[in-house]
Amino acid sequence: MNVRLKEGTYKIRGKDVDLAGMVFPLVDGYKVGTQGGYITVDGGAVAGFPDRNIKIKVTDANCFEDNVKAKVTKREETDEETIERLRERFEMLEDMTKATKRGDVRAMIVSGPPGVGKSHGVEKVLGNHELIAQLGNKPAKYEVVKGAMSAIGLYCKLYKHADKDNVLVFDDCDSVFSDELSLNILKAALDSKKTRRICWNTDSFKLRNEGVPDTFNFQGSAIFITNIKFDNVKSKKMRDHLEALESRCHYIDLTIDTDREKMLRIKQITKDGMLDEYQLGEHVVDDIVEYMESNKTKLRELSLRTVLKIADLAKAFPTKWEAMAENTVMRRS
Repeated sequence: MNVRLKEGTYKIRGKDVDLAGMVFPLVDGYKVGTQGGYITVDGGAVAGFPDRNIKIKVTDANCFEDNVKAKVTKREETDEETIERLRERFEMLEDMTKATKRGDVRAMIVSGPPGVGKSHGVEKVLGNHELIAQLGNKPAKYEVVKGAMSAIGLYCKLYKHADKDNVLVFDDCDSVFSDELSLNILKAALDSKKTRRICWNTDSFKLRNEGVPDTFNFQGSAIFITNIKFDNVKSKKMRDHLEALESRCHYIDLTIDTDREKMLRIKQITKDGMLDEYQLGEHVVDDIVEYMESNKTKLRELSLRTVLKIADLAKAFPTKWEAMAENTVMRRS
C-alpha cells in the first residue's frame, strides 16, 4: 500500500529532510519509540533513499493518507549528497581494510568501475602497516596479486601468507572467480570454520621445488578488488561460482554506476588534494576538472586515471595541454 505523507522527516547525510507530500510504500504503521513517533516505509522504492526499510519521524498517526493511487515519489540525490555518500563508502572501505588486516574480517570483495580509486584505498591502509613493519625490520605481511593466476599458483600464494595478520589482495585477478579448482581452494581458505585447512592432493614438482606442503592451515585474510558487479552477472555457472565466494566474504559495492557519479567522485578527490604534488596551481586544477566535465562523453575513460594523464600533460605542456589531451585521452569522432 502506498501512502502520501502529510508531514514527516528523515535524516539524510546528517540533516533532517522534510518529506511532506512524498509517496512511499508503507511497511508498518504509526508507532512510538524512544525518540518519538514514526512509521516504517520501503526506502528502496524511492531514488535517493537507502535500499532498505526506513523509519520516518512523524508527530502522530494522522501523518499520512493511505491507499493513494499515486506512484512512489522520485527523489534525486543532490550533488552534495552523492559526494558525501561516496566519501562514506570509501571511508568504510578503509575501515574494513583495517579490520581485515587485524583478522576481524576474513575476506571482502570490493566492486566498482575501473579508475575510481578502489585499489588506492586498500593499498594506502596496508602500506601504512608495511612502513611500520619496515621500521621494525620485519617482513611485510601483505601482497597485491594482479593479472592471471593458476590454481597451483594460488595455493602457493596462500601458503606464503597463511599466518595470522597476513593479507592477500587480488587486484583485477578475476581468473580465480571462474576456475573451479581455484574457487574450491578459496572456499577452503575462507571457510567459516575455526580451522581452515587447504589440501593439494595431486603430485606437483612446483610444490616440491618450492618446499610447499600438500596441506596446511590458512589463518590469513583476503581482499578481492574487481570491476565485476556480481548482481549483474548473467552466466549461471559464473553466478554460482561468485555466490559461493560471496557467501564467505563481506561485499562492498562502491555504488558508482553513472557518469554523473564518476564525475562527482573526480571532483571530490581533486578537491581533497589528489593533484597537489603536481604543483599546478588551483586555477589549473579547476581547469582540468572543467575540461573533464565538458568532455566526459568524449573521453576514452572517465576515471581518476584520466585526470592524472591530463595533469601530466598540464605539467609538461603548460600552454597547450588541452590540445595535447584532445589527441591522447579522447576518442576520435
